[in-house]
Amino acid sequence: MRVLGVDPGLTRCGIAVVDGGVGRQVRAVAVDVIRTPVDDDLAVRLLKVADAVEQWFDEHRPEVVAIERVFSQVNVRTAMGTAQAAGVVALVAARRGLPVMFHTPSEVKAAVTGSGRADKAQVTAMVTRLLGLTVAPKPADAADALALAICHLWRAPMRNRLAEAEAKAAEIARTHRARLAAAAKANKAAAK
Repeated sequence: MRVLGVDPGLTRCGIAVVDGGVGRQVRAVAVDVIRTPVDDDLAVRLLKVADAVEQWFDEHRPEVVAIERVFSQVNVRTAMGTAQAAGVVALVAARRGLPVMFHTPSEVKAAVTGSGRADKAQVTAMVTRLLGLTVAPKPADAADALALAICHLWRAPMRNRLAEAEAKAAEIARTHRARLAAAAKANKAAAK
């Protein structure tokens, strides 16, 4: 499976493509940071992010997009810009019919380091190691985008199995309710 990971942001938007293989094998395909000038109008900055993501889709043909879920931050302006960039990426993916999954920062950290409280240096070190990179990806936004893609590759099979189990349990429950209703109806008819 090929995953496009995005660490959303307006000034720096980390973007990466990772291929997943058998088991937990992962391979970095590409990584970069989309930058937009802070003095540009918001709409222009969002358009630049959208255009860059479109180019990545055209070039790398991902099967799914993994985006970091925006959590509250101290700076409301930063949180708004991050959420807007994430929304633009999700929109571009949806227009292409690509599934979009959101992962929390602690979920991503736990997936790649084993601890949901890992710092950026630990995430970067583990991403470098897991992907067998000779140089650590910089800035941290690039490493975070790689980590998001890895997180999705490793968690997607579990999520799929869970969804299948929930669907099977719902079907069993429907069948059971139908049998109970039929039995109650038969008992009521026999009592008359």
